[in-house]
Amino acid sequence: MTAAADLDRVVNGDDPDTALEAVARLRRLLEQLEAEHVARARQAGRSWQEIAARLGVTKQTVHRKYRGREEL
Repeated sequence: MTAAADLDRVVNGDDPDTALEAVARLRRLLEQLEAEHVARARQAGRSWQEIAARLGVTKQTVHRKYRGREEL
């Protein structure tokens, strides 16, 4: 299933079970994308503060979530 298909199910679906499953898949995809881009930003020399600002969270939140996972 593609992310676009999942999004369509969430927005236009009548079956709440299918929509909730699509939401869960989208959430996992977003978590994966975020982790990959945080790792890329760190490899490119961005500070935790810069990354946090882009994500709209505190420096402590992003550092706690991703420190030690920069090699992803």
